[in-house]
Amino acid sequence: MPKSRPTKQRSFARRWLRRLAIALLVWIGLTSICVLALRFFAPLTSTFMLVHRLAVGPVRYQFEPLAQLSPALPIALVAAEDQKFPLHHGFDVQAIEDAMDDADEGARLRGASTISQQTAKNLFLWGGRSFVRKGLEAYFTVLLELFWPKSRILEVYANIAEFGDGVYGAEAAARVYFGKPARELNEREAALLAAVLPNPKKFSPTQPSAYVLRRADWIERQVRQLGGPAYLSR
Repeated sequence: MPKSRPTKQRSFARRWLRRLAIALLVWIGLTSICVLALRFFAPLTSTFMLVHRLAVGPVRYQFEPLAQLSPALPIALVAAEDQKFPLHHGFDVQAIEDAMDDADEGARLRGASTISQQTAKNLFLWGGRSFVRKGLEAYFTVLLELFWPKSRILEVYANIAEFGDGVYGAEAAARVYFGKPARELNEREAALLAAVLPNPKKFSPTQPSAYVLRRADWIERQVRQLGGPAYLSR
C-alpha cells in the first residue's frame, strides 16, 4: 500500500531535522575547537583586521603576552570599558538592563558590551548591530568564558583592539603613538590609549581632543578607585 502524503511529509521533515541537528553539532564542535586552540596560540589576525586589509590596506599588529605589557594598560582598559570584568561571566546583566531602560525612556541606545563580548566580536565577527551578529557574539562570548581564563580574554583583547586606523593591539599602538614598546607605557599613556577606544578612527592619544583628555582623566581616577592592577587578580 503506498504511503499517505502526511507520512511522506513527516519523513521529509525528519530528514531535514536530522541534517540540521548534524550541521549544528558540527558547527559547535568546529567553533569550540577553534576557540580552545586560541587559548594557547596567538591569533594571527582577526576578522576586523582581515576586513581592513581587504578594504583599505595593511595593518599594524604584533601580539605580545600579557606579561610583556605595562601593568598600567590592562587595568586602564578594564576601568574604561568593563569595570566588572573580573566578576561577571561574560555579560553585565545590570548594564544591559540600564541600557534598555534608557532606550525605553527615549535616550539613544548605548552599548553595554563587556570586554569578553568585544573580544568575541573583534576576533570572530564583524561590526554592526544586526540580531544575527549579536546572537553569534553571545555564542562566542559563552565559548570564551568557558574555555579561556579571564587573563587570556584580557590578553587577547589588548592585542586585537583597534587603537587607530589600521593600528591593532597595544604593542603596535605604543610604538606608533609613543615610540616605545607596550611594556614601557606609563599610567597616563595607558589611559590615553584606553580613552580613544569608543572611536579610534576619530580620536588620537597623541593629539587628544578635549573629550579624550577628560576621559583619560576619568580613567585614571577609576583605576585608582579600583585599586590599580591588583584589582585584576580578584
